[in-house]
Amino acid sequence: MIRICSVWFLRQGADMGIVKIDDRLHEEARKASTVMCRSINAQAEFWMKIGMLAETNPTLSFNGIVKAQLANGPVRLVEAEAA
Repeated sequence: MIRICSVWFLRQGADMGIVKIDDRLHEEARKASTVMCRSINAQAEFWMKIGMLAETNPTLSFNGIVKAQLANGPVRLVEAEAA
């Protein structure tokens, strides 16, 4: 069964639309959103963004994609030291 899940992307004040997803995928997004402290919509948007970046950058790992996104944003990356 397909669930119609509202995934709203606000760009310059304009609503971008609704995405249809399978009930099982919606449930996984709900579970992941709880663990990651995101709304269900924010979790779905995160997965879509990572998926799009993975398709356009097939040589990068998930960690490489996240690191590149952090480097391009207003975040200062600090290397963690081993305990």
